[in-house]
Amino acid sequence: MARVDPKAVLEGRIPGRPPIALVLGLLGCSLCAVIALGIDALYGGSGFWMGLVLAFLPIPLLVALVLALDRMEPEPPRTLLLSFMWGAGVAVLGALVLNTLGMLYITVPIFGEGKGHFVSATFGAPLIEETLKGAALFGLLWFRRNEIDGFVDGIIYAALVGLGFAMMENVTYYMRAYEEGGAQQLQAVFVLRGLIAPLSHPLFTSMTGLGVAYAATHRRGQWAAPLLGLAAAMVLHGLWNGSTTLGAGGLLVVYALDFCLLLTLLVVVWVERRHNVHRIEAYLPMYASTGLVTPQDVRMLRTIPTRRAARRWARLVGGHAAARAMGDYQLAATELALLHKRAERGVAEPRWFVQRRDALLDLMALARQTFLRVPQQRPSPPPWAPPGLSGFSQPPDRPYRG
Repeated sequence: MARVDPKAVLEGRIPGRPPIALVLGLLGCSLCAVIALGIDALYGGSGFWMGLVLAFLPIPLLVALVLALDRMEPEPPRTLLLSFMWGAGVAVLGALVLNTLGMLYITVPIFGEGKGHFVSATFGAPLIEETLKGAALFGLLWFRRNEIDGFVDGIIYAALVGLGFAMMENVTYYMRAYEEGGAQQLQAVFVLRGLIAPLSHPLFTSMTGLGVAYAATHRRGQWAAPLLGLAAAMVLHGLWNGSTTLGAGGLLVVYALDFCLLLTLLVVVWVERRHNVHRIEAYLPMYASTGLVTPQDVRMLRTIPTRRAARRWARLVGGHAAARAMGDYQLAATELALLHKRAERGVAEPRWFVQRRDALLDLMALARQTFLRVPQQRPSPPPWAPPGLSGFSQPPDRPYRG
């Protein structure tokens, strides 16, 4: 078997080719973030550093919660990082410039000082900010369409873009709160933006993510679905910003709307995970003749706990390298089922389907060989199968040859 690069296979890129475009994108996004922070520091005074710390404080937990939704088929870490940095860099800096210019030359001259700020916040800012955040998702749809396997992927990428944007925006809000009302007002703003409603921007942008995910996995709606998702994101954002003028009642309605939206997205994640499990059960048995999968191995792949138990067993058998190989096998098998989902919906080009399928099978074979080469007696059979009934416990009658 030819040498296999597991990371390249799972990310769907050519082995041995460094992701130059992604690295340049990260550098550009980081530069934009530094410029935006520099502007805040220039005009923020003593509240800048306090605002920066408070804005960053909940981000690790929020990112972890978002990524927990995608444990069965995690997205490439570098692409996730680029999404977050796009929100924190390009989207924030672009929104800062365009929102400021819009108020100076359009809304305030036309509507006056007070009403102009309201129009800018309710109509201008949602249009500009959701377009800039959504540009990252449209870029994924254009350049990395095959990386988006379903609605969960669209939600994950959108949420990370939104979290990056919210983090940088909160620096400004906390900074201003400290300057205008001291520690007491800063505390109130942090509770509202950092604790009670930290997911507002991710929820808004998730509408665009749903539209982009639909376009990536269906033959119809290639333009309509992403544009409808973007429009929904703008409407929700506008309602949120406009509710500030409606008092406590308006805020209560918007908070309730966001909560219902969050529950809806969680249901979408749960339903899609169930469908993916059914696809694993439906498609992987057809590869039993390769020796890479048995009915017991399919059952192991069905749930997060059984996958975790398999990785623990692998670490017991062969250390960290074996645990990593088991993780590669699990991800490759899941990607194989999702590949058939694309073919089922008619969005997988035949030649690419064959190449991708063979690469995933090669990776599964490489991972399996890691266990079959372990010379010592195993301390126990695989926990998901009796001895001899898993591809990881004995050589197949007809071994797979890539």
